[in-house]
Amino acid sequence: MAGPLPVSPLALPLPVLPPLKGVRMATAEAGIRYKGRTDVLLAEFAEGTTVAGVFTKNLCPGAPVTWCREVLEGGLARGLVVNAGNANVFTGAAGVRAVEETAHAAATTLGTKADRIFLASTGVIGEPLPAHKIVAVMDDLKAKLAEDRFTEAAHAILTTDTFAKGATRTAVIDGVEVRINGIAKGSGMIAPDMATMLSFIFTDAAIPAPVLQAMLAKSVDSTFNCVTVDSDTSTSDTVLLFATGQAGNTPTDVPGHLADFRRALHEVMHDLALMVARDGEGAQKLVTINVEGAVSHASAKRIAMAIANSPLVKTAVAGEDANWGRIVMAVGKAGEPADRDKLGVAVGGVWMAQAGGVVPGYDETPVVQHMKGREIEITVDIGLGEGRATVWTCDLTHGYIDINGSYRS
Repeated sequence: MAGPLPVSPLALPLPVLPPLKGVRMATAEAGIRYKGRTDVLLAEFAEGTTVAGVFTKNLCPGAPVTWCREVLEGGLARGLVVNAGNANVFTGAAGVRAVEETAHAAATTLGTKADRIFLASTGVIGEPLPAHKIVAVMDDLKAKLAEDRFTEAAHAILTTDTFAKGATRTAVIDGVEVRINGIAKGSGMIAPDMATMLSFIFTDAAIPAPVLQAMLAKSVDSTFNCVTVDSDTSTSDTVLLFATGQAGNTPTDVPGHLADFRRALHEVMHDLALMVARDGEGAQKLVTINVEGAVSHASAKRIAMAIANSPLVKTAVAGEDANWGRIVMAVGKAGEPADRDKLGVAVGGVWMAQAGGVVPGYDETPVVQHMKGREIEITVDIGLGEGRATVWTCDLTHGYIDINGSYRS
């Protein structure tokens, strides 16, 4: 793909991500695929850092995903290595060797064991990862490790992304303030599970690994697993949460003591998930889809995802066409309980159809105006129960074809 892509019109500025106790980072240019930009990230964590992870459900996962699943069982982390430009997926024995070489090199660099190193790769599928290029920059990375490198880290992990993604929050655990910083990459091949991306979240809180895992998994379901760009689930999806324990709070598994932390963690992941949708390949509009009145929350989510993944709905949004018939079609194809004569559809807060037909006196003017905006809201009332869900997507433009048609060139 020739040259950098224009920045998404939906882009948000990268917030200031303050240093976080127990985390040092560095980036380097390894030349794996890209030229003239950083493409490798090394993070070092304090001794005793706990870790949680959620990974793709794609049945053809990359070698780094397999590695992380295995070492995650130990619940401890001392380092993270991420490379952009090559996904190390469908690379057979060579892919396994690449993760082993990278992990052992990072372990030697950080003075730890290989099973305390976590790995993630993103980029082209099916090409061997030149691990020797990552190994070759380890000394440079070690020399540059510092606490104020979150901005550089957010940029080093990007592929077809047009802007760096980050979020930060503070929380209080038993009277002690803790911080959460998160970065993510994702633009295309975006669909649960887990809404195709890499995301790395860091906190200085002291939290046992099992508790961390439960909180992460729950937040993934209502954030990253509610985002879709193109209905394609990546082979490399990885979300890792590292807790360095350097804030000084007493580790706890009492739910009430962690309520504020859960709130802050969810907000960070929510911010990152929406940034991924905002950076959908070729996207010009962010689309929020609310489904209410379904027989269950799970049913509502499946209906919402059917709408969000419909090429006809997404191209109608791109064309600023208030075609509610396509939304009805998507509801009906979801395979979930629905009654045509109880269905309601609204766009931009204006009900266009209710009880199975057009609302009497419906004026399309405000809807047309809403469709011309950058942020579109669709609400569907199934009329059968109390189930509700919200998911996010983007429009489908010719830009998506342009980007993916030339991805390897």
